[in-house]
Formats: sequence, C-alpha cells, structure tokens
Amino acid sequence: MMSYSTLCFYGELIDLLSVPNSCGVISYPLTRKASIKDILESLGPPHTEIGHIQVNNRPVSFGHIPRSGQIIGLYPFVPPVDPCQASVLRPTPLPHIQFLVDVNVGKLARLLRMLGINAAFDWSWSDAYIARLAAREGRIVLSKDHGLLKRSSIQWGRLIRAQSPQAQLLEVIHFFGLKPPFALFSRCLTCNTILQSVRKEDIEHRLEPKTKRYYQRFSICPSCQRIYWPGSHHQRMLAWLRETLSLPASFPR
Repeated sequence: MMSYSTLCFYGELIDLLSVPNSCGVISYPLTRKASIKDILESLGPPHTEIGHIQVNNRPVSFGHIPRSGQIIGLYPFVPPVDPCQASVLRPTPLPHIQFLVDVNVGKLARLLRMLGINAAFDWSWSDAYIARLAAREGRIVLSKDHGLLKRSSIQWGRLIRAQSPQAQLLEVIHFFGLKPPFALFSRCLTCNTILQSVRKEDIEHRLEPKTKRYYQRFSICPSCQRIYWPGSHHQRMLAWLRETLSLPASFPR
C-alpha cells in the first residue's frame, strides 16, 4: 500500500508549482527516501523561496524526511526579510547584506550600486561560478532562473518577479527592508568598487573642457579608473531615485 504525505504550499509559492494547483495542496507519494528540500524543488519552487516549513505544526529543516500521514506546511517569506538573523532553515546568518546579480536581471546591479549597495555582477559568470561565489562571499543571489536558485550551495536568493529594472529595484528594497540613508554614488557603476576622492589636478588631463571648467569635486574607481563627478547625469539619477523610492526632495542629507 502506497504511503503519502500532504504538502500544503501557501501564498506566492502556489504560483511556482510546476503543475497548476489553485489550492496548493498536494498528496505526495513517498516512493523514495528524500528530503523535503528535494521534494519541494521537484515540484517547482526553489528552496530560496521558502521562509519556513512546519510538520504537524512543528518547525523543521530542509533535511527533514517526510513520513506517511504527515501534513507539511511550506510557507513563503513575509517581508521585510533579514538574512542576518538565524532561523531553522538557515542557521548560519549572513554577516551583512550584499548581492550577486544574475545576467537575466543584469541591469538591476547598476541600480543597486547607485544606492551604494554591494552588488556583484558580470555578464560572463556561469551558474556554477555564481553559486560558488555566493557561498564563498555570503551573497544573496538575485535571479529569474529557477534552476540556478535550486543549487544547494546557494543559501539566500530571491526569484525576481518584476519585469523592469526599476520595479525590480523596488522589489528588492521592499523584500529585504532596505531603508535610507543610502550611500548614494559611493560605488563604481561599472565594477562595484568603492570610489575614492581624487584631486582635480591629478585627473585634469582626462577631462572634457566644460567638465574641467564647471566641476571641482571628483571621484575615481581604483579598479577600472572611471571618473565620476556630480554633473547633470548625477542630478538626473538623483531625481529618478527620489521619484522611484518616494523619497523627500531634501534627500539625500
């Protein structure tokens, strides 16, 4: 006689099931010994989307082996989510919040860097390298790739739902509860490195005539040597951030 466990998916996890299921309740046949992590990912949702798991109202880890008759509740995260706090599913908290952006949401990296948020990204990185780097540096992977987020070495991730880069930025800010003050324009938008102040006379030979005439404060990326200054492009980005994040006109201070 076949044994079954009842899996109950809640909230937005229902939309991630590979087989349409409006109620999120699945009677799962226990034909093999497998962890709840393996089972839930075989049904669609990556483990990065699971906030907590309960078996008969008792919290369990991803390593739990379902048994016959158990009712297993799988719950999504409730924002704001703090990866720096330990939990049953993720007993090792991150020391701080920093991201790793996948190529399918690549433009998001630049927007996060505008806010001064550490966001590693490179178009050439493979899924395997992303997973290794995330594990080694304790980074949160942002992606639309279900398969990437199912890699076991990725502890924290977010399956991005929004389509436009601007909406994706808002999604990340809301989900992880990121709040001002942000270190605006403190990172290189190209390579993520912290910028350094530089004397105008040291880089004057690289400036266009109008830039040389009208601007006095400059920063430089020590990695790629790109130069930044608070020009019209800076003001446009600042206005966009105020509008996008619904920040007061006095921001930043």
